[in-house]
Amino acid sequence: MSDFDATLDAIGLLCPLPVLKARKRLKALAPGAVLQILADDPAAIIDVPHFCSQAGHEFLGQSQAEGHQIYLLRKGS
Repeated sequence: MSDFDATLDAIGLLCPLPVLKARKRLKALAPGAVLQILADDPAAIIDVPHFCSQAGHEFLGQSQAEGHQIYLLRKGS
């Protein structure tokens, strides 16, 4: 997972902050840009895909890293 345009480090932040910060970060990106989110909030596994479906972004997937998860999403138009 190394093909992304920006990274949001949300490690240590609890719900709803990872999604709120992702929304803010996506506003500065062009449509089609890929945002990588690093998070360790257990609720992010549900919140991030739900945010994508509600806001019109594409959820590209999630993977595990040591102590946190990595989420990739593509900004919608």
